[in-house]
Amino acid sequence: MSLISVVVPCYNEQEAIPFFYEAITETASKMREAWNGLDFEYLFIDDGSKDGTLQTIESLREKDDRVRFVSFSRNFGKEAALYAGLKNARGDYAVTMDADMQDPPALLPEMYRAVIEEGYDSAATRRVTRKGEPVIRSFFARRFYRLINRMSSADIVDGARDYRIMTRRMVDAIVSMKEYNRFTKGIYGWIGFNTKWIEFENVERVAGETKWSFWKLFGYAMEGIIGFSTAPLSIATWFGIIMAAVAFLGIIFIIVKKLIIGDPTSGWSSMVCIILLVAGIQLFCLGIIGQYLAKTYLETKQRPIYIARKTSEDHKA
Repeated sequence: MSLISVVVPCYNEQEAIPFFYEAITETASKMREAWNGLDFEYLFIDDGSKDGTLQTIESLREKDDRVRFVSFSRNFGKEAALYAGLKNARGDYAVTMDADMQDPPALLPEMYRAVIEEGYDSAATRRVTRKGEPVIRSFFARRFYRLINRMSSADIVDGARDYRIMTRRMVDAIVSMKEYNRFTKGIYGWIGFNTKWIEFENVERVAGETKWSFWKLFGYAMEGIIGFSTAPLSIATWFGIIMAAVAFLGIIFIIVKKLIIGDPTSGWSSMVCIILLVAGIQLFCLGIIGQYLAKTYLETKQRPIYIARKTSEDHKA
């Protein structure tokens, strides 16, 4: 009997979880009829929620022993939740998806068919529209995907969701990467494996509010760029070379002007602007180096990616 582990990161999703559970169990029932011998488990990862998310999951556990959960001691972030879910998944196949219903459970049969019948290691989803999202967020999201694909070797598809099904071999490969600063979309692309992409139109949340502000998404993008590319360090180097060349040409210009025209160099305001420009570029380059040093510092601490406060196994006991 094949087992599919459905991994669901949750942060303050008390309102959405009942809708999600009803939809995923309905899809699971149809899949069990289509593929005899198929079973499911639903692994919810409570990422330090401050509402009744954990209590809602526990109530589902009481009536359905296929429901399992891991509850964090605090909010460690979605990347840690995805890692915890894949690490604790028992299935022959693992599915990662959100609880807000923006990842339609109805796509799961097609995704499973791609892995079972078409021989893919993974079937992933990508949005072809961003209807309902703020225009500025959509604009910067598209620019980010284009930029990171140029700067890194990881294949990150524009509009890619975390909603995908993976074989056990692929799950084990992801879990084996124990880096503290995680960017799962980049990890998916870095490890390779054959992936089929399934497109769908954007679906709005069924309940609750998004936890991703513009600045959180910006920080997440920076994590991806720093985690999978050293191009920013090269940019800092080229900034230094260009500014040195400009300064050298400026010195030659001043000397020639003095010798030929005899006009002394003057202009405090222009000098101050140049000094501020050079200082700003220096600080920018130092900031890039500092980001890489900070990530290295955090990795050397070897802190756990997450800390579990409670699990369904404790609950069962």
